[in-house]
Amino acid sequence: MTTTHTGLGEPRGPDFQSAAGLTPSPPPRQVPPALAGPQAPGRWGRVLGAGLLIAGVSAGTGGLAGWYAGGSGEQAGTSTITRAAPAPDAPAGSLVGVADRVRAGVVSVQAPRGGRTATGSGFVIDDRVHIITNNHIVAGASSVTVTGADGRRRTATVVGTDPSNDVAVLRVEPSPDLHALVLGRSADVRVGEQVLAIGSPLGLAGTVTSGIVSAVDRQARIGGGQQTAVQTDASINPGNSGGPLVNSRAEVIGVNTAIATYEGGGSIGIGFAIPIDRAASVAERIISTSR
Repeated sequence: MTTTHTGLGEPRGPDFQSAAGLTPSPPPRQVPPALAGPQAPGRWGRVLGAGLLIAGVSAGTGGLAGWYAGGSGEQAGTSTITRAAPAPDAPAGSLVGVADRVRAGVVSVQAPRGGRTATGSGFVIDDRVHIITNNHIVAGASSVTVTGADGRRRTATVVGTDPSNDVAVLRVEPSPDLHALVLGRSADVRVGEQVLAIGSPLGLAGTVTSGIVSAVDRQARIGGGQQTAVQTDASINPGNSGGPLVNSRAEVIGVNTAIATYEGGGSIGIGFAIPIDRAASVAERIISTSR
């Protein structure tokens, strides 16, 4: 994700990898709070790894405790454990229903270049399986692949890019497992409305985070220049770049592109998305001129 905002320092580079593939980096120099791109410092790998290790130890300890209790030789009495009834299907307008409807149209994007692989997200916009993502993910890549919710990896063609708006359009072969998302209207976006950000932060594909629209016309540095952006407090991290920001009607209202961080860290609740009207207009122009 490119970063943005006046007076908060220089943006950091757009490349990043999933936490599992990172090596520790040297301590960052002390700088004022800055808007940072999708660099994932080595500490992300250490934090995520520690979390997974703790979960494994806890599960193992619980299993041993249960075995010893069960093997004590004491006669167990009859007990009845009450379980909840199966949950009803989530209403179409609920956040659960929105996530179910949207995930099949979201992909992870992998773009190797210079010995590293930039990773991000994207989403399908039509029945020809054109995919919107960020230009900073695919710029200079030797090849691009996308992975859908079905886990299948597909080779993608870069149809075209617009660096000034940080928008790129990809295309893959049609598949019943990839569904086009409905694009909303920027004029209908309201401060305070609920939104979901869907993508692959730190390589964790299909991650859904929730929040609200914090501002609709925030000035942010996108594609190398100041432009208006939708601000949200939905958690956005390295790897969310290019993914959709959707409303409670499962309509895409923005393309997640930038975050504000302290010293290159992760989300602090200030993320920016390209308004969907602008992103869609750029994508339509790219598609029409590529024919």
